[in-house]
Amino acid sequence: MATTNPPSASAPARDRKAEHIQLALDRRMQTGGAFDRFRLMHCALPEIDLAEVDMSTRFLDKTLSAPLLISCMTGGTDEAEAINRNLAIAAERVGVALGLGSQRKAIEDPATRESFQVRDVAPNVALLGNLGAVQFNYGYGLAECREAVEMIGADALVLHLNPLQEAIQPEGDGNFSGLLERIGATVDELEVPVVVKEIGMGISGAVAEALHGVGVRVIDTAGAGGTSWARIEAARADDLEIGELFADWGVPTAVSIRAAAAFDDVTVIGSGGVRNGMDMAKAIALGADVVGLAYPFLRAATESPDAVETQLRRMLRELQICMFCTGARTVADLQQVELLEEGTS
Repeated sequence: MATTNPPSASAPARDRKAEHIQLALDRRMQTGGAFDRFRLMHCALPEIDLAEVDMSTRFLDKTLSAPLLISCMTGGTDEAEAINRNLAIAAERVGVALGLGSQRKAIEDPATRESFQVRDVAPNVALLGNLGAVQFNYGYGLAECREAVEMIGADALVLHLNPLQEAIQPEGDGNFSGLLERIGATVDELEVPVVVKEIGMGISGAVAEALHGVGVRVIDTAGAGGTSWARIEAARADDLEIGELFADWGVPTAVSIRAAAAFDDVTVIGSGGVRNGMDMAKAIALGADVVGLAYPFLRAATESPDAVETQLRRMLRELQICMFCTGARTVADLQQVELLEEGTS
């Protein structure tokens, strides 16, 4: 599904969330190739039974059937409500984690809250709420964080960082000053874990170190190599030139995963350009504990929970094969598998 006429920045009664869904489905908004330069070391003698491969892992005090998080996508519209429920039903069936899109709209317009509320169809899922960290500079505080968590019965709260998106977005919020201290205070005071994630431009080593210093213990890399939010927001602003200039901006996912994995007490969610089970395996071998994917499920989520479930099970089958053919019986074993990298000897 491709868009033909990007929404105009001056369009009346525009709905940013609806536009984001429409544009994210456009393949032209993808960059790709986040893991192309890596190859998993094949093991011709794995010495394990394929049936013994155990993909289960612990995340947010829950056991997942596999180290997979359906990453934060959307909310706040009728279409988003259907998408979130389809994702949640499939996540419950398969036993993986689920993140929801930014709940800012639901806090400011309670009529949209239902589009985020999926606990009735996903009672056992590890569920992540979501707010933009920049909103701390626009009137938000601990009360809004608690409201976001309580609204959906979340097991953790994502605070997302998106300076490039906000800089290009027609209605963007550009004041990112003093956020580190506010994030640290939220970690200290909120009753559930705080996850800090980028939205497609990656977490650098310096930022990972700063976040670790204020107590953040779950980092979602969301590195460069997947959906280009620069392109999406530039399309909305009718400024395709700036979108292309910044389309590949950011810290590559592999670099970001390795930077966050340098801290033994940090749970790393490796995301950004993960498109299949082999990419998942590579992300884990790079140091991720859990792998986040969004784009591969978006189209299926516009159809049905069955379509999402089919896509999930295919990816987990691909991951299982990768584990078997590298001799990794467990996720911990896969983290020790050697990666061959093009351009290195």
